[in-house]
Amino acid sequence: MTTTALTTLYQELAPCTSLSLSTLLPQGIQREVGHFNAFDLANFWDSTHLLPATSYPCRSFYKISLLRSRSRAEYADQTITIDPNTLVFSSPKVSFQWQPVETQQGHLCLFTAEFLLPVLGGLTPDELPLFQANGYPVFQLTSTEAARAESIFARMHEELTSDYTHKYDLLRAYVLELLHLGQKRQPATMLHPAHSAAARLSSRFIELLERQFPLTTPQQRVPLRTAKDFADHLAVHVNHLNKVLKDSTGRTTTNLIGGRLAQEAKVLLHQTDWTLWEIADSLGFVDVAHFSHFFRRYATVSPGAFRTLEAFPI
Repeated sequence: MTTTALTTLYQELAPCTSLSLSTLLPQGIQREVGHFNAFDLANFWDSTHLLPATSYPCRSFYKISLLRSRSRAEYADQTITIDPNTLVFSSPKVSFQWQPVETQQGHLCLFTAEFLLPVLGGLTPDELPLFQANGYPVFQLTSTEAARAESIFARMHEELTSDYTHKYDLLRAYVLELLHLGQKRQPATMLHPAHSAAARLSSRFIELLERQFPLTTPQQRVPLRTAKDFADHLAVHVNHLNKVLKDSTGRTTTNLIGGRLAQEAKVLLHQTDWTLWEIADSLGFVDVAHFSHFFRRYATVSPGAFRTLEAFPI
């Protein structure tokens, strides 16, 4: 396949819209590293005209489309019917034919790999799950997700016409929003290789643990306190969770939970005027005696003695 330049695309698009070619090209685009542009599909079709199937060979750009009307995408190995409120990701390495079924409504943005280099941390778009050849590039959105995507494209259109010096940094952020919106709908097996399953479980455990803090009022209660609590929430056996955490952190599930509870207890003792009973209750202990016994294992002193210390050893 030969690579078709972006200028060729614009020349193809120009006859389909009332906009002139010059207005399709954002001002100052030549000064940017890479290329970005966004289009409202309503400008390309009117109610009396539908374009025939449009073929997309290997081009030098990536495309994200929010399609608000019915169409069809024909790939080498499958044909996908596209219903309204669908997000579609297109890669230069995957050719397909797009067939509008009705007057098209929605938006699309296109960009080169160079455009996203500043925000992908050394990755290329081809390394993202959404643009991989073996991925599934079409995602049906909920009404809430579709409204969010519509808002992102509206901000893109607005920013393209602005004279803000750093507008392309904002546009990169909007593209990343669309990428994350798509990745949330991507099957977990595509987003994470099988060998990283243990790392994902460890990460989810730490996230659950941290989300319980900080405690800001005595009325708050820590909802998950035991290894079984976390295992049930993560839908895994408690022994499996313990093995994964032991292998990845060198500490047991119970020890990790206890260490985090002790850390929060130290903060509350030094930075609030809560009573010992209020702290114990918020952290899930049945009484102050049980809390004091627990606290001594991690701080070597009683909660009361710790509160009088001038230093704050975490």
